[in-house]
Amino acid sequence: MKMKKVISFLMILMMTLSFSNVTLAAENTAAKKDIVDTAVEAGDFKILAAALEKAGLVETLKGAGPYTVFAPTDQAFEKLLKELNVTAEELLNREDLKNILLYHVVPGKVMSTDLQNGMKVKTLAGKEVIISLNPVKVNNATVVKPDVEASNGVIHVIDAVLLP
Repeated sequence: MKMKKVISFLMILMMTLSFSNVTLAAENTAAKKDIVDTAVEAGDFKILAAALEKAGLVETLKGAGPYTVFAPTDQAFEKLLKELNVTAEELLNREDLKNILLYHVVPGKVMSTDLQNGMKVKTLAGKEVIISLNPVKVNNATVVKPDVEASNGVIHVIDAVLLP
Protein backbone atom coordinates (compact mmCIF):
# COMPACT_ATOMS: atom_id res chain seq x y z
CA MET A 1 0.00 0.00 0.00
CA LYS A 2 2.82 2.39 0.90
CA MET A 3 4.49 1.67 -2.45
CA LYS A 4 1.29 2.61 -4.34
CA LYS A 5 1.16 5.96 -2.54
CA VAL A 6 4.81 6.66 -3.40
CA ILE A 7 4.24 5.73 -7.06
CA SER A 8 1.08 7.87 -7.20
CA PHE A 9 2.92 10.80 -5.65
CA LEU A 10 5.79 10.44 -8.16
CA MET A 11 3.36 10.27 -11.08
CA ILE A 12 1.59 13.44 -9.94
CA LEU A 13 4.94 15.16 -9.40
CA MET A 14 6.14 14.18 -12.90
CA MET A 15 2.91 15.43 -14.50
CA THR A 16 3.18 18.72 -12.61
CA LEU A 17 6.79 19.21 -13.64
CA SER A 18 5.96 18.41 -17.27
CA PHE A 19 3.16 20.99 -17.27
CA SER A 20 5.46 23.57 -15.68
CA ASN A 21 8.10 23.03 -18.37
CA VAL A 22 5.53 23.49 -21.15
CA THR A 23 4.30 26.71 -19.53
CA LEU A 24 7.85 28.05 -19.11
CA ALA A 25 8.71 27.17 -22.72
CA ALA A 26 5.62 29.06 -23.93
CA GLU A 27 6.55 32.09 -21.82
CA ASN A 28 10.15 32.04 -23.08
CA THR A 29 8.95 31.86 -26.70
CA ALA A 30 6.70 34.89 -26.18
CA ALA A 31 9.51 36.87 -24.57
CA LYS A 32 11.75 36.22 -27.57
CA LYS A 33 9.50 38.14 -30.00
CA ASP A 34 10.77 41.54 -31.03
CA ILE A 35 8.76 44.76 -31.00
CA VAL A 36 7.44 44.34 -34.56
CA ASP A 37 6.39 40.70 -34.11
CA THR A 38 4.80 41.48 -30.74
CA ALA A 39 2.75 44.33 -32.24
CA VAL A 40 1.72 42.31 -35.31
CA GLU A 41 0.64 39.38 -33.13
CA ALA A 42 -1.51 41.69 -30.99
CA GLY A 43 -3.63 42.33 -34.08
CA ASP A 44 -4.59 45.96 -33.37
CA PHE A 45 -1.63 47.55 -35.16
CA LYS A 46 -2.25 46.81 -38.85
CA ILE A 47 -1.88 50.44 -39.97
CA LEU A 48 1.22 50.91 -37.80
CA ALA A 49 2.76 47.74 -39.27
CA ALA A 50 1.99 48.95 -42.82
CA ALA A 51 3.48 52.36 -42.02
CA LEU A 52 6.66 50.81 -40.59
CA GLU A 53 7.00 48.71 -43.72
CA LYS A 54 6.42 51.69 -46.03
CA ALA A 55 8.92 53.86 -44.11
CA GLY A 56 11.58 51.13 -44.07
CA LEU A 57 11.65 50.91 -40.27
CA VAL A 58 10.76 47.23 -39.77
CA GLU A 59 14.38 46.08 -39.68
CA THR A 60 15.30 48.91 -37.32
CA LEU A 61 12.63 47.87 -34.80
CA LYS A 62 13.59 44.21 -35.20
CA GLY A 63 17.17 45.21 -34.31
CA ALA A 64 18.94 44.80 -31.00
CA GLY A 65 17.60 47.98 -29.44
CA PRO A 66 16.47 48.34 -26.80
CA TYR A 67 13.64 50.62 -27.87
CA THR A 68 10.56 52.06 -26.24
CA VAL A 69 7.70 52.40 -28.70
CA PHE A 70 4.55 54.42 -28.09
CA ALA A 71 2.33 52.39 -30.42
CA PRO A 72 -0.91 53.91 -31.71
CA THR A 73 -3.71 51.41 -32.30
CA ASP A 74 -5.62 51.12 -35.58
CA GLN A 75 -8.41 53.08 -33.90
CA ALA A 76 -5.93 55.89 -33.14
CA PHE A 77 -4.87 55.96 -36.79
CA GLU A 78 -8.51 55.99 -37.92
CA LYS A 79 -9.09 59.02 -35.70
CA LEU A 80 -6.08 60.78 -37.26
CA LEU A 81 -7.24 59.96 -40.78
CA LYS A 82 -10.57 61.61 -40.00
CA GLU A 83 -8.91 64.67 -38.45
CA LEU A 84 -6.57 65.11 -41.44
CA ASN A 85 -9.31 64.17 -43.94
CA VAL A 86 -6.99 61.71 -45.71
CA THR A 87 -7.06 58.02 -46.58
CA ALA A 88 -4.70 55.46 -45.08
CA GLU A 89 -2.98 55.27 -48.47
CA GLU A 90 -2.45 59.05 -48.50
CA LEU A 91 -1.05 58.91 -44.97
CA LEU A 92 1.35 56.10 -45.92
CA ASN A 93 2.59 58.15 -48.88
CA ARG A 94 3.46 61.25 -46.84
CA GLU A 95 7.06 62.41 -47.18
CA ASP A 96 7.31 62.86 -43.41
CA LEU A 97 5.95 59.37 -42.56
CA LYS A 98 9.31 58.09 -41.33
CA ASN A 99 9.77 61.16 -39.11
CA ILE A 100 6.25 60.73 -37.68
CA LEU A 101 6.99 57.10 -36.82
CA LEU A 102 10.39 57.89 -35.32
CA TYR A 103 8.61 60.42 -33.08
CA HIS A 104 6.97 57.37 -31.45
CA VAL A 105 10.28 55.66 -30.63
CA VAL A 106 12.63 56.37 -27.74
CA PRO A 107 16.07 54.77 -27.45
CA GLY A 108 16.38 52.50 -24.42
CA LYS A 109 13.82 50.51 -22.48
CA VAL A 110 11.60 52.86 -20.48
CA MET A 111 9.04 51.06 -18.33
CA SER A 112 6.00 52.85 -16.92
CA THR A 113 7.59 52.79 -13.47
CA ASP A 114 10.46 54.89 -14.87
CA LEU A 115 8.15 57.71 -15.94
CA GLN A 116 7.89 60.98 -14.03
CA ASN A 117 5.39 63.79 -14.35
CA GLY A 118 6.69 66.51 -16.68
CA MET A 119 9.50 64.30 -17.94
CA LYS A 120 10.81 65.19 -21.41
CA VAL A 121 12.08 62.31 -23.50
CA LYS A 122 14.00 62.67 -26.75
CA THR A 123 12.70 60.47 -29.58
CA LEU A 124 14.55 59.00 -32.54
CA ALA A 125 13.04 61.85 -34.58
CA GLY A 126 15.26 64.19 -32.55
CA LYS A 127 12.31 65.90 -30.88
CA GLU A 128 11.00 65.53 -27.35
CA VAL A 129 7.72 64.15 -26.07
CA ILE A 130 6.37 65.22 -22.68
CA ILE A 131 5.15 62.66 -20.17
CA SER A 132 2.37 63.40 -17.71
CA LEU A 133 0.88 61.13 -15.07
CA ASN A 134 -2.61 60.36 -13.73
CA PRO A 135 -3.49 59.24 -16.35
CA VAL A 136 -0.21 58.48 -18.07
CA LYS A 137 0.05 60.52 -21.25
CA VAL A 138 2.62 61.09 -23.95
CA ASN A 139 1.90 64.60 -25.20
CA ASN A 140 -1.90 64.35 -25.67
CA ALA A 141 -2.06 60.57 -26.18
CA THR A 142 -3.18 58.42 -23.27
CA VAL A 143 -1.29 55.20 -22.56
CA VAL A 144 -4.04 52.56 -22.62
CA LYS A 145 -1.77 49.54 -22.09
CA PRO A 146 1.71 50.03 -20.63
CA ASP A 147 4.72 47.74 -20.45
CA VAL A 148 4.16 45.22 -23.24
CA GLU A 149 7.61 43.66 -23.15
CA ALA A 150 9.46 42.40 -26.21
CA SER A 151 12.89 40.88 -26.67
CA ASN A 152 14.34 44.22 -27.78
CA GLY A 153 12.39 46.70 -25.70
CA VAL A 154 8.92 47.66 -24.60
CA ILE A 155 5.67 48.87 -26.16
CA HIS A 156 3.26 51.31 -24.55
CA VAL A 157 -0.05 51.26 -26.41
CA ILE A 158 -1.49 54.76 -26.96
CA ASP A 159 -4.86 56.05 -28.13
CA ALA A 160 -3.64 58.76 -30.54
CA VAL A 161 -0.97 59.24 -33.18
CA LEU A 162 1.78 61.63 -32.10
CA LEU A 163 2.67 64.34 -34.60
CA PRO A 164 6.02 66.13 -34.28
